Amino acid sequence: MNDSSWGASPRAGHWGAPEDTVTNGAADGSIADDTIIYPAGSAPDSGRGRKTPPMPTAPEPTPPPQPPAKKSAGRNLRAAIGVGLGLGAVIVASLFIVKAVFVGVVIVAAAVGVWELTSRLAERKGIRAPLIPIAAGGTAMIIAGYLRGADGAWVAMALTALAILVWRMTEPPENYLRDVTAGVFAAFYVPFLATFVVMMLAADDGPRRVLVFLLLTVISDTGAYAVGWRFGKHRLAPRISPGKTREGLLGAISFAMVAGALLMQYVIDDGRWWQGLLLGLAAAVSATLGDLGESMIKRDLGIKDMGTLLPGHGGIMDRLDSLLPTAPVVWLLLAVFVGTG
Repeated sequence: MNDSSWGASPRAGHWGAPEDTVTNGAADGSIADDTIIYPAGSAPDSGRGRKTPPMPTAPEPTPPPQPPAKKSAGRNLRAAIGVGLGLGAVIVASLFIVKAVFVGVVIVAAAVGVWELTSRLAERKGIRAPLIPIAAGGTAMIIAGYLRGADGAWVAMALTALAILVWRMTEPPENYLRDVTAGVFAAFYVPFLATFVVMMLAADDGPRRVLVFLLLTVISDTGAYAVGWRFGKHRLAPRISPGKTREGLLGAISFAMVAGALLMQYVIDDGRWWQGLLLGLAAAVSATLGDLGESMIKRDLGIKDMGTLLPGHGGIMDRLDSLLPTAPVVWLLLAVFVGTG
């Protein structure tokens, strides 16, 4: 494309905006050869052909640093506290008024826990653990343990396992071994371990023994939460439960040992404070292992909670996870320290 294709430059009075010119010595108004033509309004203030430097721009203000986000418990704390206080009131009332009522509370809790566990196994893994023989056998275990002690509980557990094997025979043989194995596990994990709670209750000072067991477990969980939330930096088992820390475990042990010493000295007949230190240590460790064990189950199933029955807590099994494995530990140590009563 040559220069003529752009057309001639318009003169004053013709179309287009007028042009600013800088002349050099042409008195008659004619355009000299060294004249520079600028578009209207863009002629330099001084000097021929010199461009005006751009005005400096003010730097943008730096936004203020954001404050660090506050730690959150991850649940509705108000609902959790309300439900916890309500459950505690029911348990304490049934524990000290009529022992049989507390046995009924344990049976109901174990039955609901079995229902939650078997339901999640069926939903997430397709495992069909037979609910009816597990729930019925669990009820028999708890009653037998309260009336006949450990021997009665073991006999009921064996009969429950046999009932699971027979019940599953009414369905096709595919995955038979998988289903009955899960059924026996559920029967042992929930109602059989819960039997040790009513075995503590059967002693003469049974309500106080159960109260010590419940308080130690709750205080251990509280110490783990409080210390871990405030000082937790080193994860305890990141693959299983990323929220748990070593500092939280130390808090659980410290809180439980102090509480154990006080409870054994002032609540349990013939108890000694040093026995309470050992009892608190064992309870904190077993409660933590129980919590990690259920966390492993929930991770395998790909769920956060076992249920939604308790607002702010999840399901019944999400509250029994630390209680169930702690029950046989506390029962055994109390039997060693002060006898079975």
